[in-house]
Amino acid sequence: TGPVASAELRAKLTREDLAAGGLVEGKDYTLSMKVAGSNDELPRLSGELVRPGVAAILAVGPAALRAARATTAILPIVALDLETDPVKTGMAASLAHPGGNVTGLFFDFPEFSGKLLELLNEAKPGLSRVAALWDPNSGPVQIEAARASAAARNIRLQTLEVGDLGKLPEAFAAAAAERAEGLLVLSSPLFSSISGIKPVAELAAQHRLAGVSLFPEFAQSGGLMGYGPSVNDLYHQASGLLARVLRGDKPADLPLERPSRYRLT
Repeated sequence: TGPVASAELRAKLTREDLAAGGLVEGKDYTLSMKVAGSNDELPRLSGELVRPGVAAILAVGPAALRAARATTAILPIVALDLETDPVKTGMAASLAHPGGNVTGLFFDFPEFSGKLLELLNEAKPGLSRVAALWDPNSGPVQIEAARASAAARNIRLQTLEVGDLGKLPEAFAAAAAERAEGLLVLSSPLFSSISGIKPVAELAAQHRLAGVSLFPEFAQSGGLMGYGPSVNDLYHQASGLLARVLRGDKPADLPLERPSRYRLT
């Protein structure tokens, strides 16, 4: 149920997808998994992966991608990152032709934040005060987009900064103090696993907050609704890109991808 168990499940999905693509573990590739207990560990773990014989790094989340890119400008990196603008941050020259050592699956959140607020307002008409749960480690793109979307809809947005799950009770208490009527859960690897999103859903129910998240797992754990890509689907797409890199395709020539399926739960 913790980070290691979640990582092992996603590693299993990656292995299955690579096998479906004709790659044999132990012959064509060996998968080495590194799980960080905190973002401070990522530079060290990334450094351990950059060694002779390593063909590619699959970096999950913005902090992992930043650490991998800071460690190597040569080794191919396949990213699964729902929070970073790859062109704006210089990770890629363009979506169609990244041009460097990074390719992968990214998500255009700025437009999507408006859709999430629209769905929340449909569920609770007349919504005027919304609390946004934001992991500052994910970067500023999402919260800036959410603020702009909220302002356009005359919604007052309260930012709840949560860099680790232990701060959730404090964040929800702050939302209650400001009489928040709804909850917007912004994307973060912190909330992408059941162990991360379940306490968010439980606290939202406890505080009677109508909540919406990018992850359908939020609704499956007791929150009001989720609208976005399934994490498992994202790993299937990322694994497809990883297979192409392992076969010799260059990240510089592999167009960046967006999630291909969205679910309303």
